[in-house]
Amino acid sequence: MNVIRFERDGDVGAIVLGNPPENWLDRQFADDLTEAVRQAGESDIRALLIRAEGPNFSLGGAAFDWNPAEDRHWFRTFVGDVNSAYRAIEALPVPVIAAVRGNAMGGGFELTLAADLIIASQTAVFTCVEATTGMVPLAGAVQRIAAAAGPYHAARITMLPQPVTAIEAAGLNLIAEVVADEELDRTAAELARRMAAGPTRAYAAIKALVKAHAGGVAAADALMPDLTMHLYETADAVNSIPLIGKALATGAPLPDVEFVGS
Repeated sequence: MNVIRFERDGDVGAIVLGNPPENWLDRQFADDLTEAVRQAGESDIRALLIRAEGPNFSLGGAAFDWNPAEDRHWFRTFVGDVNSAYRAIEALPVPVIAAVRGNAMGGGFELTLAADLIIASQTAVFTCVEATTGMVPLAGAVQRIAAAAGPYHAARITMLPQPVTAIEAAGLNLIAEVVADEELDRTAAELARRMAAGPTRAYAAIKALVKAHAGGVAAADALMPDLTMHLYETADAVNSIPLIGKALATGAPLPDVEFVGS
């Protein structure tokens, strides 16, 4: 039985963590996530939602199940597979939204950071626990927290494994929105549907520029023409530019535009 699955509803795909209540990150988690991401990448979805069943998003690595007799080569392979799946999520050319409730710890926290936008319930808690075991976050938390919140907060959150509440995480630019617990599923699903109906080609270019910015503003600027100029000839731009331009010129309300993603 898979602990993670891919499903879809129209243009919106979902990667579902389906091993509650802990959603432990173990070998099967890594294998099932790899397969779910592959299915998402091979589909024609226009947005992806990552969500979890049960009270917690994920309590992270199942360290209690790791065999101390295994050497570091086994561990390196396991971590490499997890990272490959997380980076494949980041590379998807569609908006990715994570819906988080309960605890998102260790590798579970890092999975949320692979999304473009995080929607969290008021009771969600994010924790980097690796330093308590003499380890460090191994799936990108340090550098991604540093990129969003700054190096000081990256060091504080990862060196002092104190829980970060949803409200604090929002203040650090780690998450996009905090909602009531009972509103999480609806809010995240509505956002995914709204983005699936949006200019997905433009979203893909924005994602690429955000990634390029990690190499510096100059690197992103150099890539921008190649990433964006073709958008002017897409059906989305051809259809929407005259409508929006006319509204702006006349002071009329901006019209609703139907985006087809091409």
